[in-house]
Amino acid sequence: MKRILFFFAVFALLAAGCCKPAGNIIKTPVPARPAGQQDVIGLTADPIETVRIGVVGLGMRGTGAIERLPHVPGAVITALCDLLPYRVEESKAILEKLGKPAPTGCYSGEQESWRGLCEQEDVDLVYICTDWLNHYPIAMYAMECGKHVAIEVPAALDMDEIWGLINMSEKTRRHCMMLENCIYDFFEMTTLEMAQRGLFGEVIHVEGAYCHNLDPFWDEYWNNWRLDYNQKFRGDVYPTHGIGPVCQVLDIHRGDRMTTLVSMDTKSFNGAKIASNHTGMDVREFANGDETSTLIRTEKGKTLLIEHDVMTPRPYSRMYQVVGTDGYAAKYPIPQYCLREEKPADQVDAKHISDEKTYSGEELKTLQAGYRNVILTEELERVAKEVGGHGGMDFIMDYRLVYCLRHGLPLDMDVYDLAEWCCVAPLSRVSLENGSMPVEVPDFTRGAWNRVKGFKYALAEE
Repeated sequence: MKRILFFFAVFALLAAGCCKPAGNIIKTPVPARPAGQQDVIGLTADPIETVRIGVVGLGMRGTGAIERLPHVPGAVITALCDLLPYRVEESKAILEKLGKPAPTGCYSGEQESWRGLCEQEDVDLVYICTDWLNHYPIAMYAMECGKHVAIEVPAALDMDEIWGLINMSEKTRRHCMMLENCIYDFFEMTTLEMAQRGLFGEVIHVEGAYCHNLDPFWDEYWNNWRLDYNQKFRGDVYPTHGIGPVCQVLDIHRGDRMTTLVSMDTKSFNGAKIASNHTGMDVREFANGDETSTLIRTEKGKTLLIEHDVMTPRPYSRMYQVVGTDGYAAKYPIPQYCLREEKPADQVDAKHISDEKTYSGEELKTLQAGYRNVILTEELERVAKEVGGHGGMDFIMDYRLVYCLRHGLPLDMDVYDLAEWCCVAPLSRVSLENGSMPVEVPDFTRGAWNRVKGFKYALAEE
């Protein structure tokens, strides 16, 4: 119902003629901040010596969290919740095998069993790994109960949910973070360090994507929820893995902000066929295009290209490209860097016009060694690769979340990051349903986007 009302509002504004200012951009309303609230830029909370965690949703992502979190210094799992009781028992067995204490609260069997976990006194952080449709109500109730929340991707599905999470975080002064693991991949972290140290000059364009053939995995999603969502909704429904790392490079809401997006998609050539095969029904309508591309412009005149494709045999890629005035970085299809090199005129050979200097293989490793990310100590990298979780980036994500909570520091990702990275889904949908018209990206900070100058990690004084 919320999504229907949102679209009615957009179309009503279009009909009234107030959504077509100079430039023909569809305006996106920014609700007034509730009285008495302030933004949560740089939000800190009282340090928590031991972070007591309740995990909701014990399927694929949730089980991984149960296996990782006990290895994070200062973290303890005190509560478990899943609709299916056997998953709670399996998670308890994992903790027992790791030699960890049994959780003091276990909840299952009812659609809203998670309410008990949110209310449990010895829970500081609610870690949400359910299907997408349940992220929002759990997070909202958890913050109402005074808990910090960490929400799997995407944390919010429409603009109402995005603004709801922002307002609740501002009201309760609780952290609301999306569990975007890809910002902690090793190549991305190293490239961020390079960009911040000026190796690429000024970064002017970035690219990110989620291209992943999900054919082997559709049946793994409980009650077919993920394929069903793709069938019902048009747009880039899963943008955060691609956009998160490149937004950090561009200092989004830390000196720059996204202002406008335009989306285009292909027809659904494969979607209906895949849905028919997996449901056993003759599916004729499938909203999500096989390939969706979104181009975004920033206040400073920089651009982002974001793509989504889970329906073709295209090799896995998050694209991740960084284009600067003096350098270039790309992770896919092969990791490489390219830096501007000034050559004397007598050494320029027009016959070798594409003979630029590219770093790959061992040269790439040597170059990267001089740009170790400030938070990626050798010990953290070793433990992350040992514990695992998408090669170790999941562990680094958990480690940083708990580290910041223990030291009372701002988190690496705040609720405005969550909003900016999730908004691509509903706003790309508006653009597509209106003939790929430009759509305004709102300032989710409501005016504070330029207060902080540059992305940085918070570190405790040792």
